[in-house]
Amino acid sequence: MECEVFRLDNGLRIAFHEDRSIHTIHCGFMINAGSRDETQDEHGLAHLIEHGLFKGTEKRKAFHVLSRLDSVGGEINAYTTKEETCIYASALKEHFLRAAELTMDIVFAASFPQKELNKEVGVIKDEINGYKDAPDEMLMDEFEERLFPGHALGRNILGTEKGVSNLQRDQLLNFVERMYSTDEIVFACVGNISKKRFLTFCENALSKIPMRKRLNSTRGLPSTDSFDVELKKTVHQTHTIIGGTTVGMNHDDSKSMTLLNNVLGGPALNSQLNLNIRERFGYCYYIESGYTAYSDIGLFQVYFGTDPQHQQKILKLVRKEMDKLSSGKMSDRALNASKKQLLGQIALGQEQRSSLMISIAKSLLHFNKVDAYSQLDEKVMSITAESLRETAESVFAPSNMSRLAYIP
Repeated sequence: MECEVFRLDNGLRIAFHEDRSIHTIHCGFMINAGSRDETQDEHGLAHLIEHGLFKGTEKRKAFHVLSRLDSVGGEINAYTTKEETCIYASALKEHFLRAAELTMDIVFAASFPQKELNKEVGVIKDEINGYKDAPDEMLMDEFEERLFPGHALGRNILGTEKGVSNLQRDQLLNFVERMYSTDEIVFACVGNISKKRFLTFCENALSKIPMRKRLNSTRGLPSTDSFDVELKKTVHQTHTIIGGTTVGMNHDDSKSMTLLNNVLGGPALNSQLNLNIRERFGYCYYIESGYTAYSDIGLFQVYFGTDPQHQQKILKLVRKEMDKLSSGKMSDRALNASKKQLLGQIALGQEQRSSLMISIAKSLLHFNKVDAYSQLDEKVMSITAESLRETAESVFAPSNMSRLAYIP
């Protein structure tokens, strides 16, 4: 994969990957602003802004925003994380300018009409209530809240019903003014258009956006607390998360952590947790580990849902698998197989062109570069058995592990 990267005079960074094998284009803006950047009084604001971006601009009403791409079979969407907001679109290659101009319009010229915001507050309340019907989602939110007490990283992205109801339009405008600075935004495109056509749009449109630099960052490292808590809920299964903190995306060991998570309980059916708990004993239908890498800290967790009588058995088996990885080096054969598995997953992910575009944008936003697949291959293959063991020993240490369970 060849990706070309440029920086405009106003500070916007742009990335382009030409792909003549498809009939579509995928483009979007990645903004270095998320729920972590909210003050206590702004809880839920970044997500409300994401909704509000689609509700009208200086030259379009909400209907025209929503119809602009849908009318030609395209799509426009967005998501908010704790550190990013992404607005992206997909369309046939002949509609590149339509997609690119629309995403630019809603990012830089959203008007946030009060009437539409009032509707979206109701929509988000329904979204919050929907999460209450998903105990695994609620469990994850509460786990982070307990792990990062009093810190923005510990607050869920959606906010609370009461808090979202109290948010004002001026707060949205102030947050956008504060956080949507051109030096913290990336525009990326993957698709079947020429470099010349892409750069013409950037020069004629994106370069005209006024420069805005971010003055400061409110992000700070959270303090963490260990805990072991069980709560009675209206659930049929016992839902459990165990986990703790680990390295962030900018740490040298982040690739080792990614590989370690993949080996222990990643998405593959041959992960150690899946083989030695689900397949061997049939104690649960779903068990998986996850690694969330924020810019300066990371979160590792194992989640499973099971019959209450199996919970303690599974906890002991999870601990056993962690201890194996912490105390003994993997054989060269097993390590090499694990590396190839991870690289295969990365390659398959890049086949999804919209996912590739988002990956490129995130990489440029956070690392100011985009690695080719060959460079990712080199980084993964350079991981040693000893570095993997050291990472496991640190992250899986009992003193670093916390547990939260919802029980019937």
